[in-house]
Amino acid sequence: MSISVPIGGADGPTSIFLAGKLDMGWLNVFGLVMVILMLIPNIIYAVKFRGEENRCKNQVMNIIEQTGRYASMFLMIFNIGIGSLGFASIRGFLIYQVGNSILMLAYWITWLLFFIKRSYGKTMALAIIPTAIFLLSGILLRYIPLSIAAVIFGIGHIYVTNENAKSLKQHINT
Repeated sequence: MSISVPIGGADGPTSIFLAGKLDMGWLNVFGLVMVILMLIPNIIYAVKFRGEENRCKNQVMNIIEQTGRYASMFLMIFNIGIGSLGFASIRGFLIYQVGNSILMLAYWITWLLFFIKRSYGKTMALAIIPTAIFLLSGILLRYIPLSIAAVIFGIGHIYVTNENAKSLKQHINT
């Protein structure tokens, strides 16, 4: 009677991972879910505050923000075949899953608090958290295009959000 020992003494799912069978392929379903979850409160905001204008007058930063946003969302979902797409270790995979889940929970809680009472701090948190989600994903997936897009998005989104939030802060104080 022979006893089958999984790769590295690991359990079944871990053995599959270690054997390289856990491949993201061209579609990252977890990334798709994350993008959808990020979009839902943004759509609610767009409907609730219809007609609110972007007060950031720096067109270059507005373009950087939008370019980074759409590139990050696209690259969270699709593998374009440039750069590596996969986890370096099981630890990286777990940090990706747990870290993004915690960040998404923080994002939704911040949105709920923001809808109750808008503030500068919550507004800035809503710019930083999605940047962190994209950046964490890019780094842990070892997906260079997503990491670059996340940095571009972060620079633009945090700048534009800060400009808009400063206007909100001044509006609240008057």
